Amino acid sequence: MWLPILLDQLNITDMRANGFQLTAEDVYSVNKSSMKDAVVQFGGGCTAELISNKGLLLTNHHCGYGSIQSHSSIQHNYLEDGFWAMNQSEELVCPGLTATFIVNMEDVTKKNPCRNFRYNI
Repeated sequence: MWLPILLDQLNITDMRANGFQLTAEDVYSVNKSSMKDAVVQFGGGCTAELISNKGLLLTNHHCGYGSIQSHSSIQHNYLEDGFWAMNQSEELVCPGLTATFIVNMEDVTKKNPCRNFRYNI
């Protein structure tokens, strides 16, 4: 587990020793394009990776399960048989499914200090 903003300080040496060839800035840069720009929040709770300039995403099977199920029928069981769109016009639309891109990350600790709360249980 690592925090992208601390990659250069905490993890990059070990990663490079294990064969990783990118720089810490290639993975996470506040002001420049980096790998962080390809990772999206998928469907409100999963991650996905953007792999094309046309919006093609990869994610885990369970993250898209509900959308796959919504397109399946007795005639077309995409959950068991899979689905392959041969071109963009054959793609199946998933209304309401979102992919959210990180635009900016900011440490707001000093702007919004934690307050002590007392809970009576």
